[in-house]
Amino acid sequence: MGTEHVGFEFDDRESTLFGERSPDDEIQDADIISAVEFDKSGNYVAVGDRGGRIVIFEAKDGKDTAERHYSRNQLEQLDYVSLSHPEYQYKTEFQSREPEFDYLKSLEIEEKINKLKWCTSLNGSLFILSTNDKTIKLWKVKGRKVKKAREMDFPCQFVSTENVLLGERSFLNEQDIPSVANGNNLEGEENVANNIFPSHDLHYKIANYEDTAYARCRRVYANAHDFNINSISNNRTQTELCFGFYMMEGIQRNDLRVNLWNLEVTDQSFNIVDMKPSNMEDLTEVITSAEFHPTHCNLLSYSSSRGFIRLVDMRQSALCDFNAMIFRDEQSHGSPSFLTEIVASISDIKFSVDGRHILSRDYMNLKLWDVRMDSSPVATFKIHEHLRPNLCDLYTNDSIFDKFECCVSGDGLHFATGSYRFSCYFMPTCLVI
Repeated sequence: MGTEHVGFEFDDRESTLFGERSPDDEIQDADIISAVEFDKSGNYVAVGDRGGRIVIFEAKDGKDTAERHYSRNQLEQLDYVSLSHPEYQYKTEFQSREPEFDYLKSLEIEEKINKLKWCTSLNGSLFILSTNDKTIKLWKVKGRKVKKAREMDFPCQFVSTENVLLGERSFLNEQDIPSVANGNNLEGEENVANNIFPSHDLHYKIANYEDTAYARCRRVYANAHDFNINSISNNRTQTELCFGFYMMEGIQRNDLRVNLWNLEVTDQSFNIVDMKPSNMEDLTEVITSAEFHPTHCNLLSYSSSRGFIRLVDMRQSALCDFNAMIFRDEQSHGSPSFLTEIVASISDIKFSVDGRHILSRDYMNLKLWDVRMDSSPVATFKIHEHLRPNLCDLYTNDSIFDKFECCVSGDGLHFATGSYRFSCYFMPTCLVI
């Protein structure tokens, strides 16, 4: 099934930058967003930038709903699907990476966040994985109450100490109880006279407790990555990680391996896929992405630069050289040529929520595969078909090597992928599944 263009697109030119800025402000490279990841519940979103910073946002609706108490009639009235767009508010941020230098290889390691991945929440704490080119870190984000003092200055007038204390008590209880500026509401002028300060300025500090969050690095997975990391995936049991590697142009590095880690073990990993040939001149493809199956922790899928998607079973052997299934669309590329081989490279893959389908993205198309049928995709969304006559020009300016990602919504009802001009395309699954 082929579709020219299904869904809709939007244009948001400020979506790749942190913070608010005027059109005249100079764009800093460190503020450009490099990774975005939602957790499974959709209540949190983590954003990483090229400066190594991670900012976490929390959904307003989810937090407000948890704190509200509705009657039965109100709950029945709210029993509908909300069509409003969710809003997210700032929760916390932290510096995940700093610039490093590999003295053995004379190579500078950027602090840019390549990938983010949420893990299962435990005891009210959030866990998230972040990686740059060489090192993976596991972060714990924990909420806590912080005592803050608010300073208050009273003007030069008579102020009742009893009313000041009432105002302080109402502030701490977060109640809107007004406090009067004089003692006329008190009984007896004698009490008023005894509870009035002389006519001079007063300076008060009132304490208040606010919810805040802090992040702490709990695990560091390093010294096992000869090539740059381009993928992170955790399996259904949340105890193992799968990392892929990719090639940097101009440096003798190839994305040829997939390593398997245990979350609790930081000094040992297992190489489960190794595509490095004995002679590097025989190298024909590299790994571009890797993803665990959402329900079967023994199944792993990874894609290559030749347009292949391999689905392997880790129970069959320690080194997954045997491929359970190989997916490739032989008919979509037409007559083979140098340019068609480049655009056939798959830049990203994702499993559907139920694990029955695989979503893949190459330079030209977004494709949906059925894991039970490896001969051809069940749907093809043509994203860049209008660029096909200009492939030679795109190769000249290296734009043909640009990578685009894809994703599946948490409810499994929509697909999404990116394009040029800050555009994003959404496709409903009901049209193809």
